[in-house]
Amino acid sequence: MKYYNYETFKNDTNKLLLLLREHDFEAIVTVARGGFTLAHAVSQGLNIRDVQSIRTELYDKDKKREKIKLFQKCDFRNLKRVLLLDDISDSGETLSAVMGYLKEEFKEIEFKSATLFYKKTSMYEPDFWINEVDDWIDFFWERDFLEDKTIS
Repeated sequence: MKYYNYETFKNDTNKLLLLLREHDFEAIVTVARGGFTLAHAVSQGLNIRDVQSIRTELYDKDKKREKIKLFQKCDFRNLKRVLLLDDISDSGETLSAVMGYLKEEFKEIEFKSATLFYKKTSMYEPDFWINEVDDWIDFFWERDFLEDKTIS
């Protein structure tokens, strides 16, 4: 397991922003919850105010569902280019399902995807990614704000 701290996140997000700036995205859709932190940072860096989310569920606690569930609907009226963000393309099931939904629901829009991490074993390779990994990533936003943290 690899701990992913804020400083590394900031540096990686800036690298990702360099790749994304030339594409003139008009909106961001993120996968809740893993993509929220990245979506906030990228929306600031690209000056995009239209940030939407899709919540997914692939697991019930530690039991994997037979099929991924998608929640929320997006509103992309009058848009041409939308960026899908998540923290990692691990198995790729979530990104594949969300991208499939978006392309089916909004056929006239060009969608691109980006993550901080990509695993070669993933069934879905994002259009943009920064780090290739084969280990479990322990993101700072998953660890640093747990209830058992003491404030000193």
